[in-house]
Amino acid sequence: MNTVLAAPAEADWVPGASCPGGGQAPTITCVHQGFELYGSDRCFIETVRSLRNTYPAARIDVILPRHGPIVAALEPVASRVVIEPLWILRRKGLARRLTVDLMALPVAVLRALGRIRASDLVYINTTVVADYLLAARLRPGRSIVHVHEIPEGAVLKVLRGLIRWSGADVVFNSRATAWAYALPAGATTRVVYNGIAGPAVPNRGGYDGSRPLRVLMLGRISRIKGQDVLIEAVAALPEALRQRIDLRIVGSAFEDEARERALAERIVAAGLSDRVSLEPFVTDPAALYRWADVVTMPSQRPESLGRVAIEAMAYGVPPLVTAIGGLPEVVEHGQTGWVVPPGGPEPITQTLADLIVDPKSWQGFGQAARARFEARFSEASAAEGIEAAVRATLQRSRTAREAHQSPTPID
Repeated sequence: MNTVLAAPAEADWVPGASCPGGGQAPTITCVHQGFELYGSDRCFIETVRSLRNTYPAARIDVILPRHGPIVAALEPVASRVVIEPLWILRRKGLARRLTVDLMALPVAVLRALGRIRASDLVYINTTVVADYLLAARLRPGRSIVHVHEIPEGAVLKVLRGLIRWSGADVVFNSRATAWAYALPAGATTRVVYNGIAGPAVPNRGGYDGSRPLRVLMLGRISRIKGQDVLIEAVAALPEALRQRIDLRIVGSAFEDEARERALAERIVAAGLSDRVSLEPFVTDPAALYRWADVVTMPSQRPESLGRVAIEAMAYGVPPLVTAIGGLPEVVEHGQTGWVVPPGGPEPITQTLADLIVDPKSWQGFGQAARARFEARFSEASAAEGIEAAVRATLQRSRTAREAHQSPTPID
């Protein structure tokens, strides 16, 4: 049974009502695999908000698999938020999903197909929502899949196959993501960098070495993100420099308390309890970005783009990232931050040491980072790209419907 969690005034919208500027108000379904407020969740919120701004009279239904913090952020812009089962492919439990749970897939695909039939456009956020991608093939020309992840090995093959099967239009969040999926030339694709609504006023900056360097790592605790490598990097600093750094690692593991405990134990074992704090996930990281001198993403597996790095730049905080996935598309090494090789702690250790010893060498990085954010990663820039993709898909969807509904001429 569906649980409707939000039904504002748009619930009374009548199909065929006109949009400002002409045309009919579309019915849009937005499907998301998450329910928290991590990077992909916030990107989804911003996309739905953009759709509402572009189509104020539209009916916009949001489909989520669970209730969570994301719901409150979506209620003001969605016509309704519906909680219902989604057939999601996650790395954890994937073997069970592809064996025992297969029996539930036909029902999930039929449910998704019903929503696609009732919609002018279906926006599917990330490739792991398998039921909607499978159903999209049965109602072509109505779906967009927004790809935010770069999986590896067999998972990449499965997800690439799902996208190709779906026939959906594809939005990639970086050139690195598009390159990883390597879709055939005939696919309708475009690259749109994720954008965010940054603060009106960035940090003033001004680290001069008179206090410990404030380093922030923000994100889900996982092997992909590299928290363990960062701890090794700080532990490898000479004792005098270790005393001149404050590191805050903020985030939680997704339903994996054992991983969180292991990370806390690693900090203690490295003798860093007085220099490194491990803090739980927060829904609003603004105060953390205001605190930081440097934000780091020491990722050890491909990041499709790197939202945390973009958010840091919005606050005028230079990021220290690894050269993997889309991160080098975000940060300009030696100008707006630092890009170091992945694979081990040594490059991070050396960079942190340089930052502490010679703060004047990166004095203008924060201002340059903010300028790059405004030019390439603002909310307006991302909204423009998503709106162009939506307009193109909606036009094809309406053309196909009109052709289907028009009477066949009699000779």
